[in-house]
Amino acid sequence: MRTNIVRHESMIVSYDVVDGWTVVEVDGEVDAHTAPMIREAVIKLLDEGRRHFVLDLGFVAFMDSMGLGVIVAITKRIREYEGSLHIASVSSRVLRIFDLSGMRESYEFYPSAAEAVQSPPSPGSLAHWPHPTSD
Repeated sequence: MRTNIVRHESMIVSYDVVDGWTVVEVDGEVDAHTAPMIREAVIKLLDEGRRHFVLDLGFVAFMDSMGLGVIVAITKRIREYEGSLHIASVSSRVLRIFDLSGMRESYEFYPSAAEAVQSPPSPGSLAHWPHPTSD
């Protein structure tokens, strides 16, 4: 059951738990004004004991560098808790921000949230972030 955790005029953040993953769906604009709300929502979920996240960006109409900054910040926080993070449903426009920043190789991207939750969560998978280990 999807639960809203942030409701703002230009963005909604909700989550659902699927196969051990907390799927956080962002709907709207991610900018200097809304990015801190996403950070606080993820911190709240971490405080509730959630550790393994899928960040679903399929409904993000706009994201700027502050949006990327909040993703980096939440990644650091999730890593402190030995959690894991997958990013799903990223549009080509948003993916370009990861490319321009050089951060694309630091994350695991999935075409959909359903595909991101297919493998079981791996505690400590962010231990080497932002430089993922090669298989």
